[in-house]
Amino acid sequence: MRNFVITAVLSLVFLSAHGQSAVEKGLESINRSSAESVVRFLASDELEGREAGRHGSRVAARYIASQLEWMGIEPLGDSYFHPFEACRKERSQRGRFEVHPDSMALISQGVHRKLSLSNVLGMIPGKNRDEYVIVGAHFDHLGIDEALENDKIYNGADDNASGVSAVLQIARAFVASGEQPERNVIFAFWDGEEIGLLGSKAFVLTCPFIDRVKGYLNFDMIGRNTDEGRPDHVVYFYTASYPVFERWLRDDIKRYDLKLTPHYNAWESPISGSDNASFAKAGIPIIWYHTDGHTDYHQPSDHPDKLNWSKIVEITKASFLNSWNLANEKY
Repeated sequence: MRNFVITAVLSLVFLSAHGQSAVEKGLESINRSSAESVVRFLASDELEGREAGRHGSRVAARYIASQLEWMGIEPLGDSYFHPFEACRKERSQRGRFEVHPDSMALISQGVHRKLSLSNVLGMIPGKNRDEYVIVGAHFDHLGIDEALENDKIYNGADDNASGVSAVLQIARAFVASGEQPERNVIFAFWDGEEIGLLGSKAFVLTCPFIDRVKGYLNFDMIGRNTDEGRPDHVVYFYTASYPVFERWLRDDIKRYDLKLTPHYNAWESPISGSDNASFAKAGIPIIWYHTDGHTDYHQPSDHPDKLNWSKIVEITKASFLNSWNLANEKY
């Protein structure tokens, strides 16, 4: 908390001198170079495709935690790392990885596989300590396939290094705003999404304050142009019973001249696709940014040089404004 307060005070001095609002200061901190540095590191060959439970994924988790610490954002609890285990039957048998204790106990009675995984969680405390919002993205990907000819690494630049870059920039934008939010804001980086949304499921199962989470904003693949004729296209999923989520984005695109043309997709129960499903099943309203599938989806060719960096920046700015509203407005 001390680092956040110091940063906030310094930022407030700067704001008063330059006449910028807290939101404008946060927006100004979001840029291409920051997005690119995160994506290029996470999608580098050295991280070996960030497969859940493997060395590259653990390196990615440590990198993310170091970024949060550098920003002065405190961990949620005693550590940025929130470990959990997942089990599934021996691989020749049908089944999937499970994180529910009852399912794991049953699977563990026979020959089974076990993974040790870890989410990364940081938080900016709010004035109201009883309410939370969460901004999240998964950091794992598909790893390496040694049987592939030529390129063997699934680098996962769009899926989902692009989303991780957005969450980290939003975290920094909250700090740069110099203003403490009304609600606690958790910045979440999920492990094991590619093998069953495991990290977000484990969090929802074990979170002692899950009934006080007021909203969840998710990113999964925000950097590509499915249609090169529509470079500003993004799909904006949101819980249909919260039409204010659509109004927020429409108003902010106009107010801040954001270069986005969203497809607004109201969905009463957004329980498929990504980590948003774990929260929607728990009755938590969600917002989810996605720029559609593409030919490099889950292919070794998902590389940083194919990303639309301007789109990533614009989506990150729009979603910072969403996050600001989730953290501060009544809805």
